[in-house]
Formats: sequence, C-alpha cells, structure tokens
Amino acid sequence: MIKSELVLRIAAQNPHLYQRDVENIVGAILDTIGDALGRGDRVELRGFGAFSVKKRDARSGRNPRTGEAVSVCEKLIPVFKTGKDMRKRLNLEPGDGGDAGA
Repeated sequence: MIKSELVLRIAAQNPHLYQRDVENIVGAILDTIGDALGRGDRVELRGFGAFSVKKRDARSGRNPRTGEAVSVCEKLIPVFKTGKDMRKRLNLEPGDGGDAGA
C-alpha cells in the first residue's frame, strides 16, 4: 500500500472528512514521525510498533560493478520494530477469526 491508497482508505472509512483533510492529517503524522527520528527520538505507537534510529558503524564495502574496495561512512538508519498486537495479527492461524492468508 502506498500513501495515496492509505489516504483513500481512510477517507472511505470516514465519509464526514474531505479527502484533502485526510491527506493533510496523514502527511502531518508522517512528517512528525520523521522530525522525531531526525532528532534521535523514539516514536512508539502502542499495539502497532516503534520507530527508532540506529547507528550503523563505518565499514569497508565493495563496488558491485568493479569489485573495488570502498569505505562506507558511519550513518544513522531508521528502524521499525512491530508491537506485540501487530505480531499477533500477522501470525493468526487460519480459523482464528482473522483473515491472514486471505
């Protein structure tokens, strides 16, 4: 699912909201999460998961075209860890009342 599909689904589930308002809300949420990660903060959405930032140390790598060794600088990467409720939803067995596998 891409952002525009998410906006369409939320707008369909909430007919009292204009689609442009839903777009603004979704954009604001994503921007706020991005800003928090940019500051090094952790963003936790209970039952869904947590976004955080992890430092990846400098290392040597290889140019895939030439095979030449190159140095890769240290960098920060975003990490997402699913929450317990989300893991349960994703791993429902058929017949558990969920639509996993459908």
